[in-house]
Amino acid sequence: MNNPTSYLRLGALALFWGASFLLIKLGLEALSPTQIALARIVLGALTLLAICAVRGLRTALTLLAICAVRGLRIPGDRVLWRHVAVAAVFANALPWVLLAVGEQTVESGLAGVLNATTPLWTVLFGLLAGREALPPRRAAGLLLGFLGVLVIFAPWQGGGMLGWGVLACVAASASYGIGFVYTGRFITGRGTPPLALASMQLTAAIGFSVLALPLDGLRMVHWEPVALLAVLALGVVGTGIGFALNYRLIGDEGATTASTVTYVMPIFSVLLGWLLLGEQLPLRVILGMVVVLLGVALTHRKTPGAPALLTRAGRSFARASELYADLARNHPMK
Repeated sequence: MNNPTSYLRLGALALFWGASFLLIKLGLEALSPTQIALARIVLGALTLLAICAVRGLRTALTLLAICAVRGLRIPGDRVLWRHVAVAAVFANALPWVLLAVGEQTVESGLAGVLNATTPLWTVLFGLLAGREALPPRRAAGLLLGFLGVLVIFAPWQGGGMLGWGVLACVAASASYGIGFVYTGRFITGRGTPPLALASMQLTAAIGFSVLALPLDGLRMVHWEPVALLAVLALGVVGTGIGFALNYRLIGDEGATTASTVTYVMPIFSVLLGWLLLGEQLPLRVILGMVVVLLGVALTHRKTPGAPALLTRAGRSFARASELYADLARNHPMK
């Protein structure tokens, strides 16, 4: 890495994002899934405001105000706002609610393992959207990754893990994939500054989370101190500070290097669930996680010496297959 401290930032980011599954599990003792999603977004936004203020942007009451102070204007293009709204649903509001729903019955470590399939879904949906041929290496990576998911589910066993909670966690990862591909196709690379895009998407995500509250978010909050502190940490540390660290890593090392956090996150989620909640994952699940991560590595590794990749279609596919890394530039939170 170019900056030695990037190793520390990468480790901290993996810890913060890996711990988010533990914090969600704890937060469910006090809040409903939609309440957790809304609290996470709002607390993350406030944290980002504070970070920006420390960097020299004095009083700012909203992300829009920050953009104005920094000379960035939020576009008024209705078409762009519609695209941002769609991305906010699939890449923020929906997956965060689904993860919280899933963790009502799924252990936090397993949720972190299933979240590691996000790059696979991103590549798959990128291929479907681009209608491009699949290079052999990435084809092998996709097959290997989804084979790992099959190993985790173990449908051949009567007591397999396939249930509504697991399906909700998988659906959250697939939703991330759709959101990333949609953002890359319709939003990024069109001249709008990344911070402005992040502000727009975060604003839209807050709106959708508020709209989702009638589903299960109108119940009374249980005043459990540990659970409420967990939600506070999820929003401030896992979301706000995590995004700031990710943005710094991208600036120092590039999006591809920053995306290696994907390989370390599930390790922290499994370890924290085991140490603090006493969760026990079968050896089969650990093996499946390793297979999934190997598949992810193959899908993100460039195929050397392939002339077809020099064509326009090949370059388009290569760009689609790395959306998971590149879109961190414009994405407020994961």
